[in-house]
Amino acid sequence: MNYRHAFHAGNFADCFKHALLIWLLRALQRKPAGMMMLDTHAGIGRYDLESGPAARTGEARAGIFRLLEQPHPALADYRGVVQTLGLYPGSPVIARHLLRRQDRLVCCELHPEDAEALRGCFFRDKQVSVHERDGYAAVGGLLPPAERRGLVLFDPPYEAADEFYRLTDALTLAHRRFPGGVLAAWYPVKHRAPVRAFHNALRDAGIKDMLAAELWLREPLDASRLNGCGLLVINPPFKFETEVPPLLDALLTGLGDGEHGEGIALLRLADE
Repeated sequence: MNYRHAFHAGNFADCFKHALLIWLLRALQRKPAGMMMLDTHAGIGRYDLESGPAARTGEARAGIFRLLEQPHPALADYRGVVQTLGLYPGSPVIARHLLRRQDRLVCCELHPEDAEALRGCFFRDKQVSVHERDGYAAVGGLLPPAERRGLVLFDPPYEAADEFYRLTDALTLAHRRFPGGVLAAWYPVKHRAPVRAFHNALRDAGIKDMLAAELWLREPLDASRLNGCGLLVINPPFKFETEVPPLLDALLTGLGDGEHGEGIALLRLADE
């Protein structure tokens, strides 16, 4: 997958990921105790959809622009965050917007230019730290957080052929070091075989209480296309299984074109 996020900012996969990210953060903040969010592949923070790489691909026209023009009540929180922040916010900027005084954000970004841009977003912000390092490698050193509560978001670029294997290893390590933490991993759905293998590998690792939310805009048969995407969540917060399906319905309503095979799913991969 030829991936640099600036080319894909605001597309349907971003809408899916960020709507669910906001739900996860809100759910964790139902308790007053502080929390930490670790974003392992944070990017640059903000993306201009009207010029540069995003404008060249135009993917946002079938993504966030559609959701803003066809508002659905279930997505009001997500739309409101995007409209408040301006430009298109990446996951670290969304997370920072939602932090309470007792919360903090830790970002990892390996690309030097992107890490520098991200530091600019959070200049002198005492609640945010930016590390120019491999997010997978950082898991061992940054977990568990002092707060003992939090969310780890894995959103790798899927450029490497072994990305699912690396992600499986990182999730397994993160779960071992932070067994009570909420771990979320975005993944592409191009065709089913790699996704099934990914889910099975985590089950084989003995990880419990695991769900996967998915949205696909066409039957996932063509391995050369991004047909859909998913978010795997370990230790999902209370009410995930009842409150997330309406979000998925709204996303499909706003982003789908009625193509054969489009759909959504919420799969329980492992019981508690």
